[in-house]
Amino acid sequence: QSKFLVLHTAASRVGAMDVGAVTEGGLEAALDGAEVVYNLGADEVEIKPGAFVIYQGSHGDRGAHRADVILPGAAYTEENGLFVNTEGRPQLAMRASHAPGEAKENWAILRALSAELEATLPYDSMAQLRSAIVAAHPHLGDIDVVAENDWQPIKAKKPGKADFVNAVTDFYLTNPIARASQLMAELSANAKARANAPMAAE
Repeated sequence: QSKFLVLHTAASRVGAMDVGAVTEGGLEAALDGAEVVYNLGADEVEIKPGAFVIYQGSHGDRGAHRADVILPGAAYTEENGLFVNTEGRPQLAMRASHAPGEAKENWAILRALSAELEATLPYDSMAQLRSAIVAAHPHLGDIDVVAENDWQPIKAKKPGKADFVNAVTDFYLTNPIARASQLMAELSANAKARANAPMAAE
């Protein structure tokens, strides 16, 4: 019996799968024929022309450039949060500073929008929202505990034929906050310069 661990490359992907925020057929199926796309800070996604895009995010990254409407949300350092790391361990993140300007905490944006659409969500605070999440998905209340899942046998298949490639092409620019950082841009440029520098003969 072997153990198999998938390391995801996108923040919050594990938590999203835990709460069922997935689409059968993946992103292509979710976007296919969509007239309106509500983009929750997904900056590594290409959205084709045609759809009306509402972007909720913190750093005006790629997703904001494609948006028709931008709702400025707090960065993860600017709001309390619950996230699930790559090994499936629920963890708490505490706010380090307040969001600037007109930016709001992300849960509050969704709550206010729901009221405007006359489909008011049943919570008025982060505490109420977290209680609802834990009621629906109890393992998310077990902070710092890795949930144990029942083993599901996977039918063996013939391995595919492809080369392994590094999923991360630039470590220093992997997310919107890093891409907005002058320091990270300098570190990225330095790493590229080192990689391209001629090697001295031994």
